[in-house]
Amino acid sequence: MTAQPAPSPSDTVAGAAPLSAAPPPALPPEVTARWQARFRAPRVSLPEWAHDAPHRCLYTSDVSGVVEQYAWDRETGEHRRVTDRPNGTLVGTLSPDGGTIWWFADSDGDEFGVWRTQPFTGGDDVVAVPEVEPAYPAGLEIGRSLVAIGRSTDDGSELWLAPSGDRPRVFYRHPDPASVDALTRDDELVVLSHSEHGDPRYPALRVLRTTHTTLDAPAVVAEKWDGEGRGLHALEFGPLPDDRRLLVGHERRGREELLVWDVAADTEQEIVLDLPGDVTAGWYPDGSALLVGHDHAARTELYRYDLGTGALEKLDTPPGVVRGATARPDGTVELAWSSSVEPPVIRRADGPVVLSVSDTAPPAAYPVEDRWVPGPGGSVHALLVRPATGGRGGAPPYATAFLVHGGPEAADDDSYRARRAAYVDAGYAVVHVNYRGSTGYGSAWRDALTGRPGLTELEDVGAVYDALVAEGVVDPQRALLSGGSWGGFLTLLGLGTQPERWAAGIAEVPVADYLAAYEDEMEGLRAYDRALFGGSPDEVHDVYVRSSPLTYVDAVAAPVLVVAGANDPRCPIRQIENYLTALTEHGKPHEVYRFDAGHGSLVIEETIRQVEAALSFALRHCPPTGGHPRPGAAPPVS
Repeated sequence: MTAQPAPSPSDTVAGAAPLSAAPPPALPPEVTARWQARFRAPRVSLPEWAHDAPHRCLYTSDVSGVVEQYAWDRETGEHRRVTDRPNGTLVGTLSPDGGTIWWFADSDGDEFGVWRTQPFTGGDDVVAVPEVEPAYPAGLEIGRSLVAIGRSTDDGSELWLAPSGDRPRVFYRHPDPASVDALTRDDELVVLSHSEHGDPRYPALRVLRTTHTTLDAPAVVAEKWDGEGRGLHALEFGPLPDDRRLLVGHERRGREELLVWDVAADTEQEIVLDLPGDVTAGWYPDGSALLVGHDHAARTELYRYDLGTGALEKLDTPPGVVRGATARPDGTVELAWSSSVEPPVIRRADGPVVLSVSDTAPPAAYPVEDRWVPGPGGSVHALLVRPATGGRGGAPPYATAFLVHGGPEAADDDSYRARRAAYVDAGYAVVHVNYRGSTGYGSAWRDALTGRPGLTELEDVGAVYDALVAEGVVDPQRALLSGGSWGGFLTLLGLGTQPERWAAGIAEVPVADYLAAYEDEMEGLRAYDRALFGGSPDEVHDVYVRSSPLTYVDAVAAPVLVVAGANDPRCPIRQIENYLTALTEHGKPHEVYRFDAGHGSLVIEETIRQVEAALSFALRHCPPTGGHPRPGAAPPVS
């Protein structure tokens, strides 16, 4: 893999106004070593286990320096690297019997490819179903005697059934997004989610009988749709051999909740829980209870919900964020947990560590403070991290990095973030804003940006900025805006629509020219954009122009760093080049860092190079003040 070195003044696009040639203030070696150690410390995902062979597990790890798939046999203790590709392998899963590993093979991070398989014990990789041509993945469900595969292309969605010993066949095709979501344990029923009603943000569900369904004659067992603005999400069928109970996420009361749908009887049981945030769940292996995850105000709680008695029992997990949890056949619960201070760990709910691939833990990080700020659409939840006492940041008001999340349907939380900690190590306060569009604050908050994306979120970012300036936390002369993906889009849009607020901007894999981005992005994202903007650019051209960073290039006052992936299917390179050209034509100072991957990198050293470029840029154009931290000083632990 090739990548450009960290940007310098010579990396500016021809014709751009020159950036300062002064070197950035040097970070002490121990500070640089500390922030880089957080990225280099090996991480693992929560192990997935095979339903019929629970000792056979698959997990994702970057222990080699690249994110790859690993097999783990708990009976023998053997760990084996399954995939080995220059730009990594993010997605893999196991067959129910644990005999086969499936993983998705794309090309250099472009997310376009095919499923391949390998025996759990090792052997040659093969294309799983040669008849299914390369595409973007749209769901995969592996049964005992058949596989359901979803694929997405510019022509729309196509779903396949591949029975063992029989010819694979297409069973669904539609120009709008659809995916394979669930399969019964006996392979008799398959669930697909679709957006035939026109809005992929709020999918409907359809259950089909696998043995009889064809493209021309679908064997529909049941359907469910809650109507405009209310999505349904199939989580999984019950774990028993002939189980027809489908666990479904719904939002009938304005937030994510649960129901159990008996698709054979077409009856449902809503799971009404007295919890303020969004919930999701999975089954306990005996089918008698649900393992419930509750996300609220940037933190996660876990519960056991007894389906027979309705009893809700809180599991004893420390404050922080759970990235995944599973109930094992013996009833124990395993989870992936971290907090803003404590590094990620794969542990049991009752404490013991389950899986570690390194004897060296990454350095601790910094605690977040909650802020609730009045905004134009309601109270905005923000997270604040202050520089370490006695460190480079000095006393307030601080030089501050507003690190805005992507999505937009995502959220910042009280989890361990190496990038956040790197900015704090460098002397910055960090602010995260869970703007309108973020998940975890109800359906109305998530959907409030419809028809006015970008500008709506930036109103909330501006409200938090103003409140923290008034509080004396943020120095208004030394605030930088940064984010990746949708956060990169907000960064560029914010630099053009709020130029008085920002001293510098760092946009990673951003949407920069929305009209060109729509033309080049994957079809699933075009469908999402049509729902978000109220139509295609041909139908609501002015809405796209109003929300496009390219529209406001002439107003940009701060220097800009743009980080771009050459093979990015989500924020394609051409529309970024259009924005860079416009910056040049308007004489705006900027730098660009290009790398040979897609929507981010799975290679740890490449990620470090990108963070080095961002910190170098920030230190030159929005420097923190104050002395160096004490040699060997560690971040606070509380």
